[in-house]
Amino acid sequence: MKVFVARQAIFNRKMQVVAYELLFRDGSSNSFPNIAEDKATAKLILDNQLNLGTRYLTSGKKALINIGPESLKQELATFLPANDVILELLETIQPTKDNYELVRRLFHQNYKLALDDFVYEDAWQPFLKLVRLIKFDVMQNPLHTIVPLVEELKQKKNIKLLAEKIETEEEFEIAKKMGFHFFQGYFFAKPRVIEETDIEFNYTIVMLIYTEVLKPNLNITKIAQLFSQDTALAYKLLRLINSGVFPIKSKIESIKQALVYLGYERTKKFVGLIMTAHVAKGKPTELTRMSIVRARFCELIGNKVQPNSGSSCFLVGLFSLLDAILDRPMEKVVDKLPFPEELQNALLGEANFHYYVLNIVKAYESGSWWKLQKACQYLNISDECLPEFHASAILWADMYKDKAF
Repeated sequence: MKVFVARQAIFNRKMQVVAYELLFRDGSSNSFPNIAEDKATAKLILDNQLNLGTRYLTSGKKALINIGPESLKQELATFLPANDVILELLETIQPTKDNYELVRRLFHQNYKLALDDFVYEDAWQPFLKLVRLIKFDVMQNPLHTIVPLVEELKQKKNIKLLAEKIETEEEFEIAKKMGFHFFQGYFFAKPRVIEETDIEFNYTIVMLIYTEVLKPNLNITKIAQLFSQDTALAYKLLRLINSGVFPIKSKIESIKQALVYLGYERTKKFVGLIMTAHVAKGKPTELTRMSIVRARFCELIGNKVQPNSGSSCFLVGLFSLLDAILDRPMEKVVDKLPFPEELQNALLGEANFHYYVLNIVKAYESGSWWKLQKACQYLNISDECLPEFHASAILWADMYKDKAF
């Protein structure tokens, strides 16, 4: 699998390269893809930092990496080594008290912080004590319009100033005269796309791990077994351990030891990073949530009709939307599922116990009451329990989703 990242050089006043901004790309075309900010950041971390590493991409210089509101909230930055990066807090982050606490936490974890496309307002004052770099977009805010603000910020000894989107020598000379420390733009260098080879995930395994971390009690042994079944996941996990994010006190000799070393919270956040970056490949996250609700709904119905069938019914519900999520026919999808023939047949629409359980769920979701009655008759179950089961499934999915990420 090919992964792509663009890097754009940042220069000092002597026109020497001092750092690179890393920009997510989804192909060799040097343009930003139509993708949510948090997903772009997650993919940048997972595909690059946890592949060859940012130091490789920047030839050992600092890497500036964008952090948007969701990335800040999900604490994705904590999967980056503080010594190697500068976190660009995007202009979409609001200067609220909650965001200030999240930024302050990063500051005390020794991350260097920058404000991107800065537009001043009083609410930013507390943040100015935490940031070390402020970037001005000189296309959005022409240099002559920000002279007073630049003069005021130059008095703060902890803050350096960067002028980005410098397109001409004249702009460079004016910005330098104003006192800017660093510069970025097409006048110096266009972003250069770097292509790397990475390992593709097994979506089935990712979803199984995801459902495990949704549970209130993390089963490290089971999660380790699942990681061991996918080379890409195991590789990313071990790269994370060895990426410089955490101090290593002893050699890691197993997947389980790596997960124990990460700990409960960081393991959940790591799975959250994988989900954000690669699951559903541009599809609405509602599809993933709906799969979780279906899985629990099927489990409750299965146990009601046939005790001890809940686990297998859960799997049928969990993967019943896999064709829609992956944009592939279910016939192609089930070949990659390590399931008994009974479960595969149910997903392919062949009548059996699991198929009828799934049919009840689908009919209930669509409000097709005639189909619901027919499906219930096949399993000899009353529909009176279904509203309670459905509400319980939604509560279960939402409750553990919030706890996990």
